[in-house]
Amino acid sequence: MRYVVDASVAVKWYVPEIHEPEAIRLLKGGHQFHVPELIYPEIGSIIWKKVRRGEVSNSAGRDVIAAVARKRWTIHEHRKTFKSACAGAEATGQTVYDWTYLALAISLTCELVTADEKFYKALETTSFSGNLKWIGHF
Repeated sequence: MRYVVDASVAVKWYVPEIHEPEAIRLLKGGHQFHVPELIYPEIGSIIWKKVRRGEVSNSAGRDVIAAVARKRWTIHEHRKTFKSACAGAEATGQTVYDWTYLALAISLTCELVTADEKFYKALETTSFSGNLKWIGHF
């Protein structure tokens, strides 16, 4: 299957967090992963916060960043989905950052897998739910 994954899922492939087992199952499922360019600074920010809080060592943080940089997934530039992401954010009150992933999933006719509970719950009963999948379902 083909999925868009957001940073909340991808970071679980490298750092122990809640729903890590589900994220690992998803990773080992032989799926094709698609991501917007945005995933790199988002993962970098997540790892940097974990280093600052002492949850991850500096060395481990650098290792995660290196591993993410080597990850083989299909990267999409934002230009094609930018207007859709902004429109979705405006229509639902969610962030353009989150909608960047969902707009990509909609454009690819696949699902966004997320561990962002706030975003998922805000849209799970909307017409966008067909393109949205909770990480806990793996």
